[in-house]
Amino acid sequence: MNMPRTVEEILAHADELAARFESYEPNPDNELDAGAVAMLRTAVAERSEAERHLFEAVRAARDSGLSWSAIGSLVGTTGEAARQRYGGKVA
Repeated sequence: MNMPRTVEEILAHADELAARFESYEPNPDNELDAGAVAMLRTAVAERSEAERHLFEAVRAARDSGLSWSAIGSLVGTTGEAARQRYGGKVA
């Protein structure tokens, strides 16, 4: 549906949404488990924070003179793979 532009279209759209809301019947099969969603959101936030810490640690390691080979070994990959993944972001 195109976005309503006139006052009449906006009012008609509002009436349509109100009717959909009033006639909505929840179906437990379609509902999300709020606990599972919250856990997933928390895990994603934690992973993001861990990635930020890892980038900071790689930057500090490079600043202190650690080679890409050593960094790769510590993060579980090759030096070249570490350089490709982190090099542009920690430069």
